[in-house]
Amino acid sequence: MDPLARHRSLELLEATHRFPCPYVFKAIGTAERAFAARVVAAVRDELGASIDPPFKTRTTAGDRHVAVTVEPTLFQAEEVLDVYDRLATVAGLVMLF
Repeated sequence: MDPLARHRSLELLEATHRFPCPYVFKAIGTAERAFAARVVAAVRDELGASIDPPFKTRTTAGDRHVAVTVEPTLFQAEEVLDVYDRLATVAGLVMLF
């Protein structure tokens, strides 16, 4: 993300959230057990947490994809963008929001 876009994203996050707060990340990827583990580990590692953040998974009809919802508590807007950047690199990712 270019610096201007990142700055604008940070301003928007700070205007719409009161940190610290829980923040919801959703990732959809290939339906394999390891995908969910990779998503949760990416969030945990990016935040330097010693335990997994709260998460839940749901498999789509037909078992082709799995949706992973992770809801860590974040302390600043910068962490939101850092986690998104990290999640974008997870193998098997199809969609991130």
